[in-house]
Amino acid sequence: MSSSPAPAPLSYKDAGVDIDAGDALVERIKPLAKKTLREGVMAGIGGFGALFEVPKRYREPVLVSGTDGVGTKLKLAFEWQMHDTVGIDLVAMSVNDVLVQGAEPLFFLDYFACGKLDVDTAAAVVGGIAKGCELAGCALIGGETAEMPGMYPAGEYDLAGFCVGAVEKSKILTGQNVAEGDVVLGLASAGVHSNGFSLVRKCIDRAGAELPATLDGQPFRQAVMAPTRIYVKNVLAALAAHPAETGGIKALAHITGGGLLENIPRVLPEHLAAHLNPGSWPRSELFGWLQRTAGIDDVEMNRTFNNGIGMVLVLSAAGAAACAATLRAAGEQVFEIGRIAPRGAGAAVVVA
Repeated sequence: MSSSPAPAPLSYKDAGVDIDAGDALVERIKPLAKKTLREGVMAGIGGFGALFEVPKRYREPVLVSGTDGVGTKLKLAFEWQMHDTVGIDLVAMSVNDVLVQGAEPLFFLDYFACGKLDVDTAAAVVGGIAKGCELAGCALIGGETAEMPGMYPAGEYDLAGFCVGAVEKSKILTGQNVAEGDVVLGLASAGVHSNGFSLVRKCIDRAGAELPATLDGQPFRQAVMAPTRIYVKNVLAALAAHPAETGGIKALAHITGGGLLENIPRVLPEHLAAHLNPGSWPRSELFGWLQRTAGIDDVEMNRTFNNGIGMVLVLSAAGAAACAATLRAAGEQVFEIGRIAPRGAGAAVVVA
């Protein structure tokens, strides 16, 4: 009897996973990660685990962790082939959250998953991650690149990021000492940042061929995809110069999903509310276009988007001017946007 020929051998590459491409990406990443090295890093990229020693200048360090993604902003990155800044978004979403506790971001890890690895695309994304880490002063000390055939459409990928920071136990910001009469300062955002993009994409679809050529002095796509602003270095400097115990910063709120209406209450005592003056900071063309195109009211805008304010600070009235001056000198756009008042039976944030 004749036997059937043996089937041809199947390699991992035949199954859709290219180990050589993964190795090539690691080599591309190493010099990018090297630029982010800082005190505490004990081993570079390539080990099974990343080692980091908490700097000895901390007397009672408390570790603060955060994790996040970029959301459906990635869909526009795929469509418009704009991969070099979504990595900044990824870092910003976690380091700004860690900062809210008063913590200094120490190190960052990323997770990049795709169906088929394109080394150039992945290197562009990780280049943005490294840039974000440089802006935040934290080290990119590891991550994972997962090539999973059949899990993602061609040309698409997903991102997640993980940050660990440290703060002195005595300097953790809880917002519990926020008081009636305190001032609310807002730091300008760079645009939509990384929240509300499901609605942004609906607006783009609705506008069709009638998209504006420019918004706020930038080409439309650049205005929409402007990366999330990283506030870490400037706010840490302000915290050092204007601590709560001397009338300085008592609370911080990162304005992400839920906008101004849902993020500020997270750092206020239950009996207090923030009363914001919507005319106290400028209205960008981008947010005006989004509101007109979506046909939504001010309340929906303020609970969907940051609406031009990416970080909020609460501090005593006596210390507000000096803190604002420190932040402006560092390059931030700072606006006094409201005051803290009794909540009573009203909302936790009143914009009027």
